[in-house]
Amino acid sequence: MEQYIEKDGKRLRLGYTTGSCAAAAAKAAAWMLLTGRRKETITLDTPKGIRLELAVREITMRADSVSCAIEKDSGDDPDVTKGTLIFASVRRTDEPGVHIDGGEGVGRVTKRGLDQPVGNAAINSVPRQMIRENVEEVMALTDSSGGLDVVISAPEGEALAKKTFNPRLGIVGGISILGTTGIVEPMSEAALVETIRVELRQRRAMGKEYALLTPGNYGSDFIRQNLNVDLNTAVQVSNFLGDALDICRALGFRGALLVGHVGKLVKTAGGMMNTHSKYGDCRMEILAAHAAAAGVDAEHIREILDCAACDDAVRILRECGRDAPALARVTERALFHLAHRADGMEVGLLMFSKEYGVLGQSENAPALLKKIMEE
Repeated sequence: MEQYIEKDGKRLRLGYTTGSCAAAAAKAAAWMLLTGRRKETITLDTPKGIRLELAVREITMRADSVSCAIEKDSGDDPDVTKGTLIFASVRRTDEPGVHIDGGEGVGRVTKRGLDQPVGNAAINSVPRQMIRENVEEVMALTDSSGGLDVVISAPEGEALAKKTFNPRLGIVGGISILGTTGIVEPMSEAALVETIRVELRQRRAMGKEYALLTPGNYGSDFIRQNLNVDLNTAVQVSNFLGDALDICRALGFRGALLVGHVGKLVKTAGGMMNTHSKYGDCRMEILAAHAAAAGVDAEHIREILDCAACDDAVRILRECGRDAPALARVTERALFHLAHRADGMEVGLLMFSKEYGVLGQSENAPALLKKIMEE
């Protein structure tokens, strides 16, 4: 792939996701199976709107199935799956439709709360949709009847998964097939922080004295759907919560309200001001500690420690009837660390879950939100 972006004055090459690899391999294999003709390259339109033309590798054609692979290329972004082969095997079936599963080296979900239900292959929703749509496109072009079974595999996946958070998340046996845009953009932390600074500087130049901050899309969706605030009011700060507060204070904001998903904000209760997983994952330990302090019994504490996602931990707290005191403790501790980083600037937070709504908020959150809306 020869497309580039500029970050920190550097020209960085884009790559494509494991989801794109799986979809392209499935499309190529389906085409070879249904036409009987070999195919050395395949085109794929990604959700990002970028068209890929990819070399097809390791082709094996049989009478009733075809297997082939696409090599993962993450561009200039460091990624443990870079260079690995993502295979798709496509076989005819009498059952109509496209049926997708994972094979060797693709993880299997064993804990609740992830993109896929327990028991499913760790092929996330967008890659599944890409696979299905591309295979259906080939079936329509070839006027094919019946159905196709598609199995995605990654022979190096089990070894590679040990270098990821998959084992901790309850994804066993291999890597996940991921991606929401189909494209990998190299990340530059300095460039992301500078983007946050520019946006906050613009708001301050407009005379705004209070900032509404949110880590990402979950927070933006919640703000739009539940707080009746113009989405343009919020500044997305990604994982850089501490840096965003530093910038707000330096620019002279009087206060900031942080609205975020529990999966991000619970980390701040442990003092983490950059919530990227590469810096650590203390979510369940923090929730378990505060659950214990709120009187949750040892058996349920162990269940919380085994959770893969915060929503599942919240479910356990609710089943115990101790969600309110436990989450109040988490909120209080998160506010303590945020206020310490804000160093005299007023700061508030609102923590939510997609499944359970508002889980906790600082006492000053409603007043801060009112000031933001009135500006």
